[in-house]
Amino acid sequence: MAKLKDIAERVGVSISTVSRVMKNDVNRSVSEETRKKIWDTAEELGYRSQRPVKKKKMEPKTSYAIGCVVAIPQNKYNSPYFSVIMEGIEKQLAESGMRLEFVYSIENDGDTVQLQSLVKEHRIDGMIVVERIDPEAYRWLKANVRSVVGVDITDPDIPVVGYDREAAAREATNHLIAQGHHLIAYVGGAEYKNDFRAEKRFLGYQRAMNEAGLPIDDDWVIDVKWDVSLSYELTRKAFANNESRPTAIFAASDMMAIAAMRAATEQGLRVPEDIAFFGVDNIEISEFTSPPLSTIHVPKLEMGMFAVKQLLDYLDHQHEVAVKVIIPYRCIFRQSSNSKRESDLV
Repeated sequence: MAKLKDIAERVGVSISTVSRVMKNDVNRSVSEETRKKIWDTAEELGYRSQRPVKKKKMEPKTSYAIGCVVAIPQNKYNSPYFSVIMEGIEKQLAESGMRLEFVYSIENDGDTVQLQSLVKEHRIDGMIVVERIDPEAYRWLKANVRSVVGVDITDPDIPVVGYDREAAAREATNHLIAQGHHLIAYVGGAEYKNDFRAEKRFLGYQRAMNEAGLPIDDDWVIDVKWDVSLSYELTRKAFANNESRPTAIFAASDMMAIAAMRAATEQGLRVPEDIAFFGVDNIEISEFTSPPLSTIHVPKLEMGMFAVKQLLDYLDHQHEVAVKVIIPYRCIFRQSSNSKRESDLV
């Protein structure tokens, strides 16, 4: 009968290498090509040992019914912010062998009944809540769905995935301050139906201004309710009604910034020579505005993917406590925020 020594001599390796391969020892690396040669030679020489069978890709142990509720009234797939989060959710579910049962947005207070009906109809095991929704609907979901994970919401009782909105807004505002801007306007909206000035991006802007000892002009703190047309209209009115004009505008989303930028250019202001702009989200079009918009890159795709991973972990009882995952953002500095004296910067 063939011995290890015979196999080693035929393949041109050491006896110890042949021994490790025969024993399926993976502690020390042996190339796949060498392993194949050893096993092929062993079979040719009649060496009695069983070649290891390659493990098949593991299928998901359990398939769950997953739903999603989004905090916008319509066009969740067309929104340049929410659509990327949804892409991340669906991508991760597909990789896990599952799909999204439904995506629902609450437009009116009575729509909570329809949401409850969908949850029962699809026998939902887990729900992803993207940003803050109607409190009554949220309470019902937490009480009637096995696991709930939030994206960019504040709740210590459930797992949450998001980014640090306040820190991002503070960093963007500090960038504008560092370039010599003293009167910086703010354009944004409230979180659900809360106070406009309690929203985290406003708090970050406010903190940066306060730390720099700069005043905040109430005439230039504009609540546009996350509406693009309102961002344009109210910014245009602010220019028309106020003698004082900001030299920079920080907007809590790129869409609001782009609309406000149009209002400024219609006043004959040059960007960035007369007025600088900084947005949040890094939506695709922000790179192609004129000039390109400085923005905060929000990890939208990753937030959607991590929300699914969190949800499946909790459904599999891998965690007992509610974990908050903060995914890093980053500032992207483009021409819209370069002041006149720094116009040579890219």
